[in-house]
Amino acid sequence: MLADIAANARRRKNAAPISPIALEAVKRIDALFDIEREINGLSAGERLERRRRDSVPLAEGLEEWLRAERSKLSRSSSVAEAIDYMLKRWDGFTTFLHDGRICLTNNAAERALRGFALGRKSWLFAGSDRGADRAAFMATLLNTAKLNNIDPQAWLADVLARIAETPVSRVEELLPWNWEPRTLAAAPVS
Repeated sequence: MLADIAANARRRKNAAPISPIALEAVKRIDALFDIEREINGLSAGERLERRRRDSVPLAEGLEEWLRAERSKLSRSSSVAEAIDYMLKRWDGFTTFLHDGRICLTNNAAERALRGFALGRKSWLFAGSDRGADRAAFMATLLNTAKLNNIDPQAWLADVLARIAETPVSRVEELLPWNWEPRTLAAAPVS
């Protein structure tokens, strides 16, 4: 990321100078991403342990530093606006520090939505607002199945076959992150 900032600054002769505060913030955030790259592929428990040990102190230091730097800036400073934006969303930003299942970024969600963005014109005419809502619900469920390493077609077929006989109190069992495919022995004989 830092290399991108420097390259962009070199390409434009009249590029605005990079704020030292912004550059330092990016360096500190990059350190968090470095840890995330190292722990990618570990279990949720292992990621959480490493985050507690290495990422929490960095995040706490970042917040403290941001607040100190913000106090030195005028309200109209563009860097102050960016700092305010981040500090207002601090709890959301640091959620990943307390749950090993959560990613630092939402890249996976954005990739899941890519197909919808590419097919935007097709989805424009869903028939009605209600039809568009239903399409969005289905897309969310199918992409959630994919993110949970479940074949969306197998999941949907099984859920549709079982949902009518499933009591409302047990519908959660059919959600992609809780779903267990019905074994052949457990399937009703027709």
